[in-house]
Amino acid sequence: MTGARRKKKSVLWSRMHAPHGEDIKQWCRRRVPILEWAPHYNLKENLLPDTVSGIMLAVQQVTQGLSFAILSSVHPVFGLYGSLFPAIIYAIFGMGRHVATGTFALTSLISASAVERLVPQGSGNLTALGNTSVLGLSELEVQRIGVAAAVSFLGGVIQVAMFVLQLGSATFLLTEPVISAMTTGAATHVVTSQVKYLLGMKMPYISGPLGFFYIYAYVFENIKLVRVEALLLSFLSIVVLVLVKELNEQFKRKIKVVLPVDLVLIIAASFACYCTNMENTYGLEVVGHIPEGIPRPRAPPMSILSSVIPEAFGVALVGYVASLALAQGSAKKFKYSVDDNQEFLAHGLSNVIPSFFFCIPSAAAMGRTAGLYSTGAKTQVACLISCIFVLIVIYAIGPLLYWLPMCVLASIIVVGLKGMLIQFRDLKKYWNVDKIDWGIWVSTYIFTICFAANVGLLFGVVCTIAIVIGRFPRAKTLSIKNMKEMEFKVKTEMDGETLQQVKIISINNPLVFLNAKKFHTDLMNIIQKENASNQPLDDISKCEQNTLLNSLSNGNCNEEASQPCPNEKCSLILDCSGLTFFDYSGVSMLVEAYMDCKSRSVDVSLAHCTASLIRAMQYYANLDSERQIFFESVSAAISTIHSNKNLSKLSDHSEV
Repeated sequence: MTGARRKKKSVLWSRMHAPHGEDIKQWCRRRVPILEWAPHYNLKENLLPDTVSGIMLAVQQVTQGLSFAILSSVHPVFGLYGSLFPAIIYAIFGMGRHVATGTFALTSLISASAVERLVPQGSGNLTALGNTSVLGLSELEVQRIGVAAAVSFLGGVIQVAMFVLQLGSATFLLTEPVISAMTTGAATHVVTSQVKYLLGMKMPYISGPLGFFYIYAYVFENIKLVRVEALLLSFLSIVVLVLVKELNEQFKRKIKVVLPVDLVLIIAASFACYCTNMENTYGLEVVGHIPEGIPRPRAPPMSILSSVIPEAFGVALVGYVASLALAQGSAKKFKYSVDDNQEFLAHGLSNVIPSFFFCIPSAAAMGRTAGLYSTGAKTQVACLISCIFVLIVIYAIGPLLYWLPMCVLASIIVVGLKGMLIQFRDLKKYWNVDKIDWGIWVSTYIFTICFAANVGLLFGVVCTIAIVIGRFPRAKTLSIKNMKEMEFKVKTEMDGETLQQVKIISINNPLVFLNAKKFHTDLMNIIQKENASNQPLDDISKCEQNTLLNSLSNGNCNEEASQPCPNEKCSLILDCSGLTFFDYSGVSMLVEAYMDCKSRSVDVSLAHCTASLIRAMQYYANLDSERQIFFESVSAAISTIHSNKNLSKLSDHSEV
């Protein structure tokens, strides 16, 4: 008997642990998303828009690659490599259809601090040219890209480790105000780092705490060193870039292809500099020699990994946060899902593998994503097509960029950061929705510009958690007794037919960044089960339940709440009497839930809302103005639903 039991257990154990072919296929599709969407790619509908988007993206990749390589304190050619290899890796492993991975201003700025600290400008063997060097570059340039590649490698390893530990689920701690403030502060740092090129000044590398202020102090102390020619060319470049990009945005619906002003400016500035010999005549700094081709892969110097740990963590966190925000925004805009953990793997591999090809740290950039939106890209094929044109630049066109003025490249960087810098406008939004989030934004921004992006990000997360912990003990939960009394009153006043079309859900917790995502998931699960059902309910009370969406618990919604309503168009009443406080993330998710229910033909009403919640929701979005949404009580909401139903019946009879 014992032997039979053991045999049965061993068979069950082998069935549980033996991998099936279908399971392996599903795992591969989940971890390598290109296997999921590539076989179903629609050549007829998607190839043309993806090709156009890929060409426009290649222009951005080349210009930003050159710019952000200089920002990272390495030779510009390494920025071209950083625009090629990470984009290919992310297209294979990433889930964001409109996420263009490549060089990124914030990660370049972080890696620059390691480069300048370990290989300062005056060190190295500047005359070491020959067969042992990479593409004929000096030993100093090779040492510098070695440090940047080491930062990229270790940062990618950290991201892959976070994927293995499944830390993507912890991204709810990164609230929108914190991300907005951190990226705005980091963009301010990047603009500050380009001041020396915009003004044509020679100045030492300044970093560290309060380095932001020391740079401007140095500029004002040495204001006589400003080159007027560089200043005028920078001003003219910025004006042209801003003006043409605004016109492109204004008339993008009327014109099929937007003008690639970055490329036109680079060609025009390089040609003008070559014809007038600005480098020698006016002393303008130019990009210089850009070698052809791609060198053989080489492992990053492992001996310095322990020296770049702070920068690697900064690259891993800041790059992932900025990229994930763009991927989630893309998914929300085009109605698909993104796995936070898979993005850790995709961006980790996009840093680890390219580090063997002399690439600087990579991430997704807002400007490239916006470009893919505007040009109508459909899939990651647009990014793969852009890689073909970047490869052409590396092997054929790169040397022609010798005469490109540095001040023009700096102007392209500054204008490219416009999307991040205009996030200052979010301050008004946060002030009107939740003043505490406004305070978090301001304090996170100040910490970012005073110290660094990773320090500001850490401060913002800690500050947000501390404030929520301080607010939750004062939160009041909904009294079940009062809710039962309300149910009885509604049942006695209304007829059963109306109640069969109404589902009442009470929110018995504050709605903040900690539980907003789960609230939305639970609510959508209920609506999904409603729409999937075709069976009417026999018991009215099953349809008129008060599901307590306790979003802070790990469990799911109550089983009773999942019971389906009739197949007719249902009405949903959210009782917000237990929603004692909220933040910007909570309001955002509540409005998103309202819009999703509306798209599913479910009428949503909100009862017992505080004046501050009504004001915040109305400010955040233009809600349905054709009917009343907010009610003083659940009874009033049901009465309105009942009267509207009677009116619709009368109109139907009159038409007959």
